[in-house]
This record gives sequence, structure tokens and C-alpha cells, in this order.
Amino acid sequence: MPRRALKRLLPDTAKLKQNKSLQFLGHLLHEPGLWHLNRKSVAKAFFIGLFIAMLPIPSQMLAAALLAIWLNANLPISVSLVWVTNPLTMPPIFYFNYWLGTRLMGEDPEFEKFELSIDWIQSQLQEIWWPLVFGSVVSGLVLGILGFFALSGFWHWRVRRNWSKRQSRKQGN
Repeated sequence: MPRRALKRLLPDTAKLKQNKSLQFLGHLLHEPGLWHLNRKSVAKAFFIGLFIAMLPIPSQMLAAALLAIWLNANLPISVSLVWVTNPLTMPPIFYFNYWLGTRLMGEDPEFEKFELSIDWIQSQLQEIWWPLVFGSVVSGLVLGILGFFALSGFWHWRVRRNWSKRQSRKQGN
């Protein structure tokens, strides 16, 4: 069952609840729904984590945690999945999001001369922010929805397969 595999990968719930940096969430961390490993809470967590990962915002982990608390999704999975965008994957993902945003807006992506410097990024930010945000929201929604349904379908398939195996073992005995 996917639950067993997820339990091995996730950090200890008691340790997370005791973490001093998370104490500002107070009693919200003790909500049992945030720690359940069932199809609905994990599927919601996949949506949240993948959606937030595509957004070019600071504090993605905090945003995922707050959204998981609000939607009663699995908190550790929501927060973990934002690391899809990490320092190695951010440039290609955010460039793709910018490209997607310009295409959906009917424009062509334009960069006269790319420089990897803060000055260049600040000078170009005024022109690229709207296509980047628009493309990021669209790709986040698409990826989040795909993740939600893929995980939900996989979970359902595994449960049915395990149930079939149990039934065939019962009939064989």
C-alpha cells in the first residue's frame, strides 16, 4: 500500500509537532487531519505542493504549510513537494513558466541579452513579471491537478489490486 512507503519517507510526526520553528502554528499542528496518510489528504497535499512549487514566490514551504492547514491536507507531503523547485531546477522551470505565460498571452518571449546578474534581473523584472506569474499559475494548476488525479488513481488501483489478491488467496484456501 502507498501508505507504508510514505510512512518510511516522512519525518516523525511527534518530532515535527515539537519543532520550535513550527510553534507559531500552535494548536493547528495538533489537528489529526494534517498527519493522516489517506488517499484524500495525500492527493490534496500533492496538489498543494506541486502548485506552490511552480510559483515564483519566497517562502514556498510556509505557503504550502498554510494552504495544507487551511485545506486539511497532509502537511509534511505538501511542504516536501515544494522542493521540486530547488536551486538546480528553478531556472529551467521558471523559464518554461515565463515562456508558457508569453505564449498564452499571444506574445513572443524576448531577451535581448541574458546576463546572470542581479542588475539584469531587476531591469528585466518589470517586463517579465506578468508572463512569469501567469505561466507559473497555469503550470502550477495543471501540474497540481495532474498530481492530484495521478496519485488518487494510483492509490485506488493499489487498494483494488491488494483487495483482489486477498480475495484470490481466500478462494484458494
